[in-house]
Amino acid sequence: MKIKYQVIVFIAILVASSPVCFSQMSLKDSNLITEFGKHLSSDLKKDNVHGSMSAAIIKNDHVIWEAAFGYASANKDMAADTGTIYRVGSITKTFTATLLMQLVEEGKIKLDDPVENYVPEVKSLKGYSNKTMITLRQLASHTSGLKREPDMPGASVGPMEQWESILLSCIPYTSFKSRPGTAYQYSNMGYALLGLGLERASGVPYIQMLKERILVPLHMDDTFFSVPENKISRLAEGIANYDESIMDKVNSSPSLQGIIYNFGGYNVPNGGIYSTPGDLAKFIISLTGKTYLLKPESLKEMQVIPPAGRNYGLGLTISKGKQMDQIGHSGGVPGYRAQFLVEQRSGYAVILMRNYNNGKTNLGSDLQKLILKLVKDE
Repeated sequence: MKIKYQVIVFIAILVASSPVCFSQMSLKDSNLITEFGKHLSSDLKKDNVHGSMSAAIIKNDHVIWEAAFGYASANKDMAADTGTIYRVGSITKTFTATLLMQLVEEGKIKLDDPVENYVPEVKSLKGYSNKTMITLRQLASHTSGLKREPDMPGASVGPMEQWESILLSCIPYTSFKSRPGTAYQYSNMGYALLGLGLERASGVPYIQMLKERILVPLHMDDTFFSVPENKISRLAEGIANYDESIMDKVNSSPSLQGIIYNFGGYNVPNGGIYSTPGDLAKFIISLTGKTYLLKPESLKEMQVIPPAGRNYGLGLTISKGKQMDQIGHSGGVPGYRAQFLVEQRSGYAVILMRNYNNGKTNLGSDLQKLILKLVKDE
């Protein structure tokens, strides 16, 4: 199902921004979103890294606003627009969890299946025994007890096409931080193992499976694990500015090798996706049940926090309260930050992407503040 964009008004915002489009919204929403755009533009100026931010706002099953601010290249005055491509980092985990639930629906796997049924190599994990057997549910909810990363230098470097072999080589260098099912412990390694388990359970390579099951049905034509050559010009150049005195351009070499090798390695199922806010909106709408991708009971299962968990279900952060009922996920890799947040009662959702790491805009709290204003007096 393609999202229909019914654009009513175009206005220009200064600071080298793309057109901002408003569609089907109230005057109150229009004013709030205009202020949000000004806030992003102001923060971008203050950050002074010659970077960019792109955003989209959803109401129910429609994108009601899209905008881009700043520059897609660190060295050129090439304005970002709503078609600029960014890395989404760990938002990839939400895609992987969706694949998990699809296979559960089809009876190919069960959430509480031991991972060793599909990836017997996990028996080589440091400290693995009958007392530390891990389930698919535990991998997806970050309650497997596995450390965040393997203790193997260079694990995050390598061609995307070799991610499975790199992952397998990481297993003997990965240990437990806690006993499975007893604590929340965010683990990129856990999600990589989950991706491999799903690949083996389905008999289809992970990247191909995700494309066939999610990207193609949702017409996500600007979402990739490797940006095709004919769209490289639309890729925002990542700026790794963790240290204000050091701003490394992570994918600016003439050969474009950085695009393939930076933050690659075993990380494909936990952080490998490139997308745009508009394309990601199609996936987020599917998570609300507005387009068919998962059954309602599967979407509900993804929002169950296990007893040992914190605020994380299956590929989703969860926050419920009197004012809002939120799901979302954040992502960060060298040179890129991304966040999406959905308020389920009102149908509002916000997506924000940036091609640098540190900046004045706090993606999580700023999106939450905007949604709180939008849902007030709904």
